[in-house]
Amino acid sequence: MPQKKIPMRMCKGCSEMKPKRELIRVVKSPEGEISIDLTGKKSGRGVYVCKSLDCLKKARKSRRFEKDFQCRIEDEIYEVMENELKKQLGESD
Repeated sequence: MPQKKIPMRMCKGCSEMKPKRELIRVVKSPEGEISIDLTGKKSGRGVYVCKSLDCLKKARKSRRFEKDFQCRIEDEIYEVMENELKKQLGESD
């Protein structure tokens, strides 16, 4: 039986190629709204980041999301994404 191909994606924080299922998708909807897509099914342009705050912060610092989405991302949106990621990881402040 042939082995099933595992889709690989690059993390925007650490630039490592990892299986798609191990990453979190950040999506820009057709309306221009940017959010974390935990299901991986929202419509729009998606980029991926590891399930770690460090990678999200690296991507934010190097403005990789802004380059891929070709728009300015406000600090409040990053705050919301960090809080959602913290909830997903089960961390508290």
